[in-house]
This record gives sequence, C-alpha cells and structure tokens, in this order.
Amino acid sequence: MAGTKTEKIRQKELRAPDTFQKVGVEASDWLAQRQKMIGIAAGVLILGGLGVAIASQVSKSGEEKAAQALGQALAVLERPVEGVEPPQPGDTEPAFKSLKERDEALVTALTDFRKAHGGTRSATTAELTLGKAQFRLGNYPAAQEAFAAFLKDAPANEPLRAGALEGQGYAQEAQQKYDDAIKSFDQMEAAGGGEYLTGMGAYHKARMLILQNKKEEAAQVLSKISTDHPNTAAARQASERLAVLASEGVKVPPPAPPAAPTTGQDAG
Repeated sequence: MAGTKTEKIRQKELRAPDTFQKVGVEASDWLAQRQKMIGIAAGVLILGGLGVAIASQVSKSGEEKAAQALGQALAVLERPVEGVEPPQPGDTEPAFKSLKERDEALVTALTDFRKAHGGTRSATTAELTLGKAQFRLGNYPAAQEAFAAFLKDAPANEPLRAGALEGQGYAQEAQQKYDDAIKSFDQMEAAGGGEYLTGMGAYHKARMLILQNKKEEAAQVLSKISTDHPNTAAARQASERLAVLASEGVKVPPPAPPAAPTTGQDAG
C-alpha cells in the first residue's frame, strides 16, 4: 500500500509545474528588454564624459549583440518536434525527430553561444537554460556545472536563482550526492523564488533525508512546511509525504502552532 502511495506521489511530482518550463519565455522577455537599451547620449562634448560614454556604448553594444545572438540560439526551441509539437503554418525549419534531438541541438547552440559571448548578461541567462537541457539529456555533471556557473555569475538579487538552485540540487540528487543536494535546497529555501517555489526547498530537503533513510528527521522538516508556508504546493506535497511516512510507522510530529502575530510594540 505504501509503495502505491509513494508511486502516486512520484507521478504527481512529475506532473507538477517545472521550474524551468518558463525559462525560454523569461529569456525572451529579458531579450526584448535588452533590445530596447538606449544608446550613447548624443551631444556629449566634455572629453572625460565622452570617454565614459564611449566605454558605455561599447559595453551596451556588446550586450545587445549578445542578446540578439542568444535569441538566435533559443530559436531552436521554436522548431517543431515530430509527434509532440506539430509544424505550424509558415514554419521553415524541419521538425526534430524527438525532444532528445532538440535538446542536443539546444546544448550545441548554447555552448557555442557562451564561447562567443562569455561575460555578458546573456551568457549568464544561457547557463540556466543549458543546465536544464543537460539535465533532461541525463548529463547530470554537465547540468550541475551549468547551474553552478549561473549561480556564480548572476546577481545576488536575480529572481531565477531559486530555480537554478533547485536544478543544481536535482543534478546532485541524480548523482546520489545527497548531502550536496541538501545544501542546494537549503539555499533554495532561503532564496524564495515565487509562489510555486515557496517552501519547495524544505520539501526537497526532506526528500533527500528520506533517501538517506533519515525518515524521522525528514518528518520534522515536512511537518513545519504547512505552518511556515500554508496553502502552498509545498505544503500539500508535504502532507502527502507525511501520510506515506506515517503508514510506514514513522513517528510524525503534530503540526506546529502558527507564529503569534506581532503587534509592533516592544515589551520594554
């Protein structure tokens, strides 16, 4: 019975929203923004100001070229796939024979792009998309490397960091590096990352603990999710996972009481 429940959970996880399904769209939005970058201001006459402006123009020009090149690389995702995404009227590129073939073409395109435009913001964006493609292909060390590169190059306030940390954790999990995966998922939990990812770092951490047969510790982590992140996908999945653990005889702690609301007044 427990095995059936576990299998259902696994199937549900596979159907859950994929953090990276929207990467192509997000990258396209980002490209559109960058293509609107304003060029050097006309009429700069002061020599020092002109030098700064020229340097700025060169930098912006490089970013614009990189953004356009990334758009071309990501065009691979727009090509149809036989039996999956039928051709649309006006399509000129031949359909891929499989999703695997498309991912292989995407990896080639993004790898070449990064070599040509390293150090640009577009190259950083490409690292995230490349990591996901490598993961889908089962190239887990390469996926981990790409996610790590994105995390290294992206700004600290980059909203996609949580997704990259999740991807890095998945890649580490696939290589059975469970302790490293827990570190990634802990960082993911701290990074936030939007409505769906809220609490998912803790949920993934609990999964790693279960894989290490630390089920009571996992139950402790899972039991806090509904309190810390009520009415979220993570809370729902945590409740299901707790039910499976309970059916296996694991002692499940009662839900923690919600934190008392702050009044804004100090006792002193």
